[in-house]
Amino acid sequence: MRFKLVRKLSFLLVAPVVLGATLVCASGSAFAGETYRNEYRVTLLGLPVARATFVTEVTRPGYTITGTISSAGIANVFTSLDAKTKVTGQVADDKHLQASNYNLVYTRGKRTRVYDVRYAGGNVVSTTITPEPNRNKDRWIPVSAGDLRSVLDPVGGLTLPDDGKICSRTLPIFDGESRLDLVMSPKGRNKFTAGNVSGEAIVCSVRYVPKSGFNKGRSDIEYLRSANDMEIWFAKTGTMSLYAPVYARVPTRVGTLSITATRFGA
Repeated sequence: MRFKLVRKLSFLLVAPVVLGATLVCASGSAFAGETYRNEYRVTLLGLPVARATFVTEVTRPGYTITGTISSAGIANVFTSLDAKTKVTGQVADDKHLQASNYNLVYTRGKRTRVYDVRYAGGNVVSTTITPEPNRNKDRWIPVSAGDLRSVLDPVGGLTLPDDGKICSRTLPIFDGESRLDLVMSPKGRNKFTAGNVSGEAIVCSVRYVPKSGFNKGRSDIEYLRSANDMEIWFAKTGTMSLYAPVYARVPTRVGTLSITATRFGA
C-alpha cells in the first residue's frame, strides 16, 4: 500500500479522534478559550509508522485545529514523511462543525506540496494544490463541480451529531485532492480506553468508496474499495451533543493500520 494513501487515511481518521478527545476532556465551564495538546501513534502490523500531535483551540463560536504527522519506525526506511494541517471554522448549535478553511502541507523526502480548501455553507468555493501535480489524463478521474457540493472537510467530518443514527449514514469527504464517501453501518459496541478517558463506544463498519480525484486502476484504492473490515469507534463527547472517533482500524494489503492515543487533553 502506498504511504501517500496511508498519509491521507491517517489525517482523515486521526484528526477527528483528536478533536473528539479534546471535547471529551474539556469541562463545560472551561470549554471556550482552552487549548489542548494531543499525541497519537499510527501502527502497521503493530509496528510504528507515524506519530501525530494536534493542538485544538475552541473560542466559541470558532475553533482552530493545528496538527502534524511525521513518519516513524519502519516508514523512515522507505522515505521521510511530514504533514502539517490547519483547520478553522465555527461550532454551530453545539452539534455541527462548519469548516471555513482546510490547509495541508505535505513533505515527502525533499518534495513539498500544499493543499488549500475554502468552504462556505458546506460547499467548496476554492481549492488549490501547489505545485500542481502532473496528471495522467488517460487514467485521472477529475473532480467535478458537483463533487464539491455538500461535502465535509477531512478533519471535522467524522465528528457527528447525537441524532441516534451514528453508524447509519454516508460521509461525503473532500480532502483537497480526492472526493470519497465513507459509508457506515452499525457493528455493535465495545469498551475503549483513550488516555485517562474510558467508556463504551459505538462501533461502525466502514466502506471506502472513491468518487473522483484519483487514477483509475490504482491497486491500493481498489483494495480499500473492496475491503470489508474497516471500522471506526465513536464515543459521546463530554461537553457537546456530538460523537467523535476514539479508535480507527484500516485494512491494507500488508496488514492492519491502527490509530491509538498516547496523550491527550493536557
